[in-house]
Amino acid sequence: MGQQGQGPRVALLGFSIECNRFAPPAGRDDFACRCWLEGEAILADARSPTPRALGEMPGFVADMDAAGPWRPLPVLLAMAEPNGPVEQPLFATMMATWRRGLEALRGEVDGAYCVLHGAGLTTELDDPEGALQALVREVLGPGVPLVCSYDLHANVSDAMVRHCDAFVGYRTNPHLDMRERGAESARLLRRLMSGTRTHLAFRRLPIVAPTVSLLTARGPYAEVIDLGQELKAQDPRILNVSVMGGFAYGDTPFNGLAVIVTATERDAAEALADTLADAAWERRHRFVAHLTPLEEAVRRAKESPVPLVFADVADNPGGGGRGNTMFLLEAFHTAGVRDCLVGVIHDPLLAGEAHRLGHGARFIARFNRPQGTLTAEDPFSRPFAAEAEVAALSDGQVTGRRGIYAGTAMRLGPTAALRIGGITVVVISNRTQCADPAFFEHLGLDIGAARAVVVKSRGHFRGGFDEFFGHDQVVEVDCPGLTSPILSRFAWTRLPRPVLPLDPETRWDGGRGEAAPVGSAA
Repeated sequence: MGQQGQGPRVALLGFSIECNRFAPPAGRDDFACRCWLEGEAILADARSPTPRALGEMPGFVADMDAAGPWRPLPVLLAMAEPNGPVEQPLFATMMATWRRGLEALRGEVDGAYCVLHGAGLTTELDDPEGALQALVREVLGPGVPLVCSYDLHANVSDAMVRHCDAFVGYRTNPHLDMRERGAESARLLRRLMSGTRTHLAFRRLPIVAPTVSLLTARGPYAEVIDLGQELKAQDPRILNVSVMGGFAYGDTPFNGLAVIVTATERDAAEALADTLADAAWERRHRFVAHLTPLEEAVRRAKESPVPLVFADVADNPGGGGRGNTMFLLEAFHTAGVRDCLVGVIHDPLLAGEAHRLGHGARFIARFNRPQGTLTAEDPFSRPFAAEAEVAALSDGQVTGRRGIYAGTAMRLGPTAALRIGGITVVVISNRTQCADPAFFEHLGLDIGAARAVVVKSRGHFRGGFDEFFGHDQVVEVDCPGLTSPILSRFAWTRLPRPVLPLDPETRWDGGRGEAAPVGSAA
């Protein structure tokens, strides 16, 4: 493998963004404010107690460090909050950076690890992850083992499976296992560098599931994932089982729930992939959205005998939503809901105004002023104004406490808590979803004392707020927005049709979508 006494030489790179076809494009600033790391900065961040990157790279590096000497060869790790498609010139710049870095390492690499999301887009490409993996193969050659880890919302293309030797997907939603999947990737890569050869079996089904139906604590998706792990444990030939729920709003030709099995023998991989694909198809009619109408949510906020958390699932920044629609806030305010927290609203102009006015100031808070965040690409972010008092201010430098952001350095930008009647609204400058209690708590707000909490999040808030709200205290509200789980509201242009649940007549013949990786055992 590597030079004697120095351990294996491993290239490190990554591209992670979940792209909503219907949201405005993502630019360099979207990556810069979240995570753009080159060279040794990748390692420094991964080994930090509060990294900017999500958990895969820190988990991989920690496991490699613990296993013995190795030579990390970091190139570029680019991560951004979910957004619209990445501007193609920016992605071309990334590709050039990865190419230069990999070409400088040609012939000096024993293995490579890519942190990927799987639901990326650019303004020109449907499959940027596949393009990056093809680049790795082109430069390093088919003999260098490549392990890739993915979010479980990946829309899996043939290229994404064909160009890697091990495919590692998250198994939890909310995502609580990112570090574990990074560590698993490290273990798999060490096996591959020691001579293990793999076969990948791949099945894609005509099921484009609403995101709210893809939880892993319960429900049809959880059952298929659990079955996969149960069967994997019974067969040492199976190295990894990944069941990808997909991301509907990517609107790609390869959308669809997918099963990928990595194994040391073809027959084992193919048989298990068939079993799990059949199990998913048997549950196909359960992948549906059940939402609460806005009027009913207002009533429950006022009358519930127990505290409730209201998820604004249609305006989830974790799926490309702008994080600033006013439907829930305006309805709760008009109805006189009290003892309520709302967060987090993305409105840099309003947050900046609150900072200029100072703590205790009273003013008319104008959300979504036309010269600010209201754009033609986002018809849902309409203005709303109300009398407000500045209750608290912060610089938005927060370390996540629980769930997906636990231990992660988050940059919310200038942040303000505004008291509007009986509601306190947290306004931030850098868009992100409200998945961590720290986003409220760092402003001195007491979640436990609130009777109602509104979160701009689809599901990750469950991993952060479950110490306050049980499953039966969660209300998923049906409002307009870029991430509405009611898929019939979108004008699909690339989605393969027919698919469930959009097309009730959809049939599936159990066909095989096999794509064996370059260099794998035949």
